[in-house]
Amino acid sequence: MIKIFPFIFILLWSSAFITTKPIIDNSNPFAALAFRFALVAFGFFIFSLYSKQKILVCKKYFFESFLSGVLFHGFYLGGVFYSISIGMPTAIAALIVTLQPVLTNALSGPILNEQVSSKQWIGVLLGFTGAGLVLGFDIGSKIPVAGLIATLIALLAITFSTLWQKKLSNNLPLSVSNMNQALGGCLFHLIIIISFVDPYINFSQTFIIAMSHQVFLVSFGAFTILMYLIKNNSASKTVSIFFLIPATSAFMAWLFLNENLNILDLIGFFITTIGVYIATRD
Repeated sequence: MIKIFPFIFILLWSSAFITTKPIIDNSNPFAALAFRFALVAFGFFIFSLYSKQKILVCKKYFFESFLSGVLFHGFYLGGVFYSISIGMPTAIAALIVTLQPVLTNALSGPILNEQVSSKQWIGVLLGFTGAGLVLGFDIGSKIPVAGLIATLIALLAITFSTLWQKKLSNNLPLSVSNMNQALGGCLFHLIIIISFVDPYINFSQTFIIAMSHQVFLVSFGAFTILMYLIKNNSASKTVSIFFLIPATSAFMAWLFLNENLNILDLIGFFITTIGVYIATRD
């Protein structure tokens, strides 16, 4: 079962980009995320009680996982949701944040003391070249500048959160750590709401179905698998599975959201996927 975890993760993580659109069509993105992670935190709290895990932990362990949640669920998902809410195409948002593996490999040397080869640097170059082809002629028109900035912030957040998660002491049960991370994400979005936006959620059938997908399949499923993989593998090996996500997300966006890609976009996707693959293979 463990051997198929990466493939399950790819499908679930890619599908999250698709269910983001119906959620933000029926809510403010930050209100939706605050609601989502309140449910997720409560769910992991109940599971931790059921499995008789120690919930009250020392401050060090709590703040380690809490900060990880601020990065993963706050800056990363907040950036993705906000960018899509202002017009960033779903497939291109997925492409940008999926450059995480090449950045993780580039930074894992100085931060985690993992050796980075010249082959991996070639992959980094190809990855960003492909992204440039997709973005080059569309920034400011098809791709909103604010959306691009938000997505780049999301890319940095998921990269540093992966590296941070690998550096953690990992002394917490997975359910307790996930609960604390969800609390961090929920608090982050509540602060954004209080400071900057007027929250609203339309609890339509579409919203409920999409939110249920993200709570149960993504937050409880995909994110738990990701935390397990990070804990049990090197950071560079873990993120290697991400090279399959751009194509999977693009196919799902075409299938479910009727998003189109032109020839240059497809070439960019192809080059980026090759770059990520080269940068992250053994």
